[in-house]
Amino acid sequence: MTAAAPAPVSPAVATATRPTGRLSVLAGIAAPALFGVYGVIRLLPGSRQPGPGWTVGHLCLLGALLTFGVVFRDLYRVLAERGRVAAVLGYGTAMVGTATGVGQVLIDLYSGFRADTLAEQNRFFAEVQSYPGVLPIFYQVLPVFFHLGLLAMVIVLAVRRRLPFWSPLAILAGVVAMAASMDMMTVGVAFYALALLPLYRQASRQA
Repeated sequence: MTAAAPAPVSPAVATATRPTGRLSVLAGIAAPALFGVYGVIRLLPGSRQPGPGWTVGHLCLLGALLTFGVVFRDLYRVLAERGRVAAVLGYGTAMVGTATGVGQVLIDLYSGFRADTLAEQNRFFAEVQSYPGVLPIFYQVLPVFFHLGLLAMVIVLAVRRRLPFWSPLAILAGVVAMAASMDMMTVGVAFYALALLPLYRQASRQA
């Protein structure tokens, strides 16, 4: 008895193994780039109080978070190819961090528009953060899920050999750099870009 010929793989299934489309490629480039720009702007004099630096920097951060939402969707699609449990857990964790991070940025942007001086802005923050749940939800706990979800998804992809073994190490290095000091944000997000580069380099060839 001869073995049956393998069933042909449809183009939809074949391309589901990696991010596809120009939107995905652009998001893979723009997300870390916008984070990096924010990291540079916040180092400039006057950027940590109401003014153009504060507004432009936080608009870049908002754009970074939104475009990372596209990146997380891409990672979810690649993960879901071999089981949805890890995909849903990683994606859900990352998107909780993204959503609460967006909330934090919107609060920060509003404070910049409302206040004229750093003292007024600090009073506004003190008032907002005095409400129960605001600090853990938008500042202290849930935004960290952004980084934890990303790390979890990259670890699974590395275990499945969809990313090189050093990609999780690069993500971890980025997390450690930003946890050590927010002034290291640009360095940290450069590690994120490096970790995801192999996946998006494949996608760019297909776009």
